[in-house]
Amino acid sequence: MTSLLVAAAGGHLAQLHRLAPRLDAVGDDPVWVTFDGPQSRSLLKDEQVVYVPYVGPRHLGMALRNVTLARQILKRYKPSAVVSTGSAIAMSFLPLARLYGMPAIYVESAARADGPSLTGRLLARTPGVQRFSQYRMWADDTWRYVGSVFDGFAPTSVLPPAPGKRLRIVVTFGLIEDYGFRRLVERLLTILPSDAEVLWQVGDTDVSGLPIRSCRALPWSDLTIAMREADVVIAHTGIGSAIDAMEAGKCPVLVPREARHNEHVDDHQRQIAAELAARGLAIYRSVEELTLADIRAAMETRVEEIPDPPIIHTLTAHQHAA
Repeated sequence: MTSLLVAAAGGHLAQLHRLAPRLDAVGDDPVWVTFDGPQSRSLLKDEQVVYVPYVGPRHLGMALRNVTLARQILKRYKPSAVVSTGSAIAMSFLPLARLYGMPAIYVESAARADGPSLTGRLLARTPGVQRFSQYRMWADDTWRYVGSVFDGFAPTSVLPPAPGKRLRIVVTFGLIEDYGFRRLVERLLTILPSDAEVLWQVGDTDVSGLPIRSCRALPWSDLTIAMREADVVIAHTGIGSAIDAMEAGKCPVLVPREARHNEHVDDHQRQIAAELAARGLAIYRSVEELTLADIRAAMETRVEEIPDPPIIHTLTAHQHAA
């Protein structure tokens, strides 16, 4: 049974990759559809992958331009189900899948704690697309609660590094295009110990004139190794960055981007940070609030993965039969 798994690179792909083994709609031979990049190349290196042109957040015009390619992919693989965690790339595939009579499943991102995204609201108008929420608080008759990608993690206390130890720090801003986060770099330069060993993965952030050596993007496997070896991870509050840090055993220090500073399209990163902080899985601070004490506090918690989370039942009996 071939299923098609569709997600934008970054947090949406990280979520679908973790959720896929739990979804009854995903067979033994899935085909992934995403954007080309270091994360997708590393994360899906042993999978069947079709790369499609990049679609930015809320760029529905770009999503529509991918419809022709989506039609070719659907006709080629004839999937038993099409599953997506978004974002706009879902609009290229799920309505078309329903037009062809294929089961179409949309799991809203865990970034959306107070209701569906623009993609989710648009898909709610597409007859037959099954829609699932990762938050019980806003689930209803049209959005079924299925648990959260965060359910697979639990915090535990550990001893912090010995006093005086030179700290190894990973700072990562993910791979979101066209949005920088220079404010956080400048804040960290004022509070981090001068002898700290810092890996800066800054994405599209302009760091010209700042006294750091940075890279735009590391291969996903290299970044996760660096996270495991670090004392602490400091990140923008992207789902992918948070999941990567937690999978590496770290309680990340999460600092949300803010739309008023042109750091993202909206302020949904605050929702992610608040949810993970409430679960004890992260430290949540704004740029202005962040202190060295917060960074040291994160080192006193280790995040562990919970084995064998429950299967998520998405397909109806009718769809199973189809």
